[in-house]
Amino acid sequence: MEKDILTTAETAKLLGVSTRTAQLLIEGGSVPSWKTPGGHRRVYRADILAMMAGTVPASPLPSATVAIIASAERLALYDQLFANVGECTVDGFADVHAASFAIGADRPAAIIVDLAEGHEERLALLRSVAANPALGHSRIIAVAAPRTVAQADLPEGVVRVDASDEAVAAVRAFLGDPGEGLVLPSDTSFPIGFNERQRLVALERTGLVDSVPEESFDRLTWLAAQNLDAPIALMGMLTPTRQWFKSRFGLDMTETPRSWAFCNHTILQKGVFSVENLAADPRFADNPAVAADPGFRFYAGAPVTDREGFVVGSLCVIDYKPRVLDDRQAQILLALAAIASAEVRLRESDRKLHQALRSAERPASRPKLQASA
Repeated sequence: MEKDILTTAETAKLLGVSTRTAQLLIEGGSVPSWKTPGGHRRVYRADILAMMAGTVPASPLPSATVAIIASAERLALYDQLFANVGECTVDGFADVHAASFAIGADRPAAIIVDLAEGHEERLALLRSVAANPALGHSRIIAVAAPRTVAQADLPEGVVRVDASDEAVAAVRAFLGDPGEGLVLPSDTSFPIGFNERQRLVALERTGLVDSVPEESFDRLTWLAAQNLDAPIALMGMLTPTRQWFKSRFGLDMTETPRSWAFCNHTILQKGVFSVENLAADPRFADNPAVAADPGFRFYAGAPVTDREGFVVGSLCVIDYKPRVLDDRQAQILLALAAIASAEVRLRESDRKLHQALRSAERPASRPKLQASA
């Protein structure tokens, strides 16, 4: 008789994924579950079968995308405020119709509607978004002074804040990890994003960690090394304990401990993170990759994101001598990282297509579950 209640390992077997993938999806909320008194996660078989059959929607996958609707002048302010919030991907819209289309297609995790400076069109959009059941998982934030728009004038469920910086704080709080179940050890010496657990779910979801080399990614590291005149170029992915290289040029190592990774800082950036002399920087001077002979001296990296806005890796160049990254080189690195991001998203779309085809090939009828005693 099939069990009605599944362990993580049994859930993984039913879904056809690794136990690690199932664990991260369960902890991240993508698979419905609950905790036993002993602290173990359990899943109903009926929930998994319904998800696989598409008869009920699965829990929304974690997302790190934020849509902002504001005037062009106010969007510039939000760009500054979000510049140091590397854990999310932000799209700004001055045009209400373009915003409506993008929100419907992308279903962002958070939506900020700025009601300053002639807000009637944006207020109408706000009401439309709040009434859309497909956006029920999104946190909707209205930025408006009390004298302009009162809370009572806003749709139910919309959070009103007085200022743009308060909106950024609200987004950080909403996108942050739940308090329980952080995957990383507590004694880490590197910076950790406020949504690191969800980022790890997204990374596992790519299916790229420990995968075979691929020419499309190898071209990018080669191009990075050639265009930036660097002896080493890497596309790295950060797991809880490792920095694993999906592609590498000029380096024999396939992975390092995560504590060695300069990319721990890159994944918390919107743009390029660079260090002109690693040996002179107290954050990296004692790093084994710097202290060794010959040691690394220069680093520059740009984030690689998935379709949900999470940073799942980085594209970087490294040199054995100190140097300065100029503006042209920074733009080249950002462009190559954007291409790497597109490759990651293409693979995700390809997997979804194959999953849909497999689902269509499954028999329509399934054995009925045994009733519990």
